[in-house]
Amino acid sequence: MASTFRSLSNPNYRIWFWGSAISNIGTWLQRTAQDWLVIAELSDKNAAAVGLVVFLQFAPQILLLPITGWTADRVDRRKLLFITQTLMAALALLLGVLVISGHVVLWQVCGCALALGCVAAFDAPARHAFVSDLVNEKALSNAVGLNSVAFNSARLIGPSIAGVLIALVGSGWVFMINVLTFFPLLLGLFVLRRRLPKRAADVSSNGPSMARFLDGFRYIWQHREMAVILFMSFLICSLGMNFSVYLSAMTVHVFEGHADQYGLLISMMAIGSISGAVVTASRASAPTFHFMILVAAMFALSCLLVSMATSFLSFAGLLILLGLSLQLFTTSTSSYMQVATEKPYRGRVMAVVMATALGSTAIGAPLVGWVADTFGARWSIGMGSISGVLAASLGLWYRQKKLS
Repeated sequence: MASTFRSLSNPNYRIWFWGSAISNIGTWLQRTAQDWLVIAELSDKNAAAVGLVVFLQFAPQILLLPITGWTADRVDRRKLLFITQTLMAALALLLGVLVISGHVVLWQVCGCALALGCVAAFDAPARHAFVSDLVNEKALSNAVGLNSVAFNSARLIGPSIAGVLIALVGSGWVFMINVLTFFPLLLGLFVLRRRLPKRAADVSSNGPSMARFLDGFRYIWQHREMAVILFMSFLICSLGMNFSVYLSAMTVHVFEGHADQYGLLISMMAIGSISGAVVTASRASAPTFHFMILVAAMFALSCLLVSMATSFLSFAGLLILLGLSLQLFTTSTSSYMQVATEKPYRGRVMAVVMATALGSTAIGAPLVGWVADTFGARWSIGMGSISGVLAASLGLWYRQKKLS
C-alpha cells in the first residue's frame, strides 16, 4: 500500500495533490447542483437540456485544440493554471449570484457552461502535463493514478454533500461554496512559484500554427497503438462518460427521486472509480495494450448489467462496477499516452487525449439525452454497452492484425 502513495513523498507533488483534491470536491459540488438545477428547475425534466449543457461545457475541448496543447507546451504551466483556476472561480461566483438572486434562466446556465468549457480547454492539458513538472519519469504513472484517486474521491464526496446542501440551502449556495474550494489550490500554485525549477519551453514554433496543431495528431498517428487507443477512447467516452445525463434521467423518470438520490448515484459510481484509480496507481508499470482491450470489454458488460437493473438498490450497487471499469479505461489511457510520449510533445499529445475524451463526451451528450427522452433512460445506458463492444472489437482486430 505504501508504494501506491509513493509520489506523495515528493513535497511539491504533495502541495499540488491536496490543493487539487479540495478543488475537485468543489467542482463536483457545482456539477451536481448544475445538473439538478437544469433538469429539475429550469426544464420540464428534460434530459436533452442536461445534454445541451454538457455539450456546451465540453465542446471547446475540440474547438480550441489548435492552441490549447501548444499553450501547455510553450508557457509556464503553473502561471497558466493560476489564471484558469481564477477564472473558474469567477464563473462559479457569477452562477451563484444569478441563482441566489432568483434571476437565473436556462440560457444563462448554458452561457456559463460554455465559458467554463473554454477555460477548461486550457486548464485540462496543462493540469495533466504539469504532473511531469512535479515528479520524475519513474513516478509519473503513479502520480497520474493518484490524481485520479483524488478526482474520484471528490466525485464520491462532492455529490453526496451537494444533494444534502441543495435540499437545505439551494443550488445557488452550493455554487458559492465551490468558489471557496479554489483558494487552497491557488495558494498551492503560489507556493510552488519558488519551488519549481524553470522548465525549458518548446521553442520549435513561434505560434500556434496549424503545423503545431497537427503535431499531437501526427505523433499519435506515428505510434499506431496510441492511435487505436485514442479511437477506443472516443467510442467509450462519447456514450459512457455522459453519466450526468443518464443518471439524472434515471433519477427523475425511472425512480422518481430527488437531488439526494441523484447525488447518491453519482457517489456510488465514484466508489468504483476510486477503486479503478487505486488499481492503476498500484501497478508497477504502465498499462499494456492487452489490458486496455480487457477493460473495454468489462465496460461493455457493466453498462449492460446496469441498464437491466430493476430496483434502485441494485442499480446503485451495479454503478460501482460501471465506475470501476470506466475509470480503469480512462486513467489507463492517460497513463499509457503520457508514458509513451516524449516529454517535449506531452502537452500537445495530452491536449489531443483530453479533447478526444471530453470532446466526444460533448458530441455524445445531446444524443444520449435524446435517447433517454425518446426511448427511455435505460436505453441511454445500453448505448454505452454497444460503444464498449465496438472499442474492444477494434482493439482485438488491431492486435490480431499486428500478430499476423
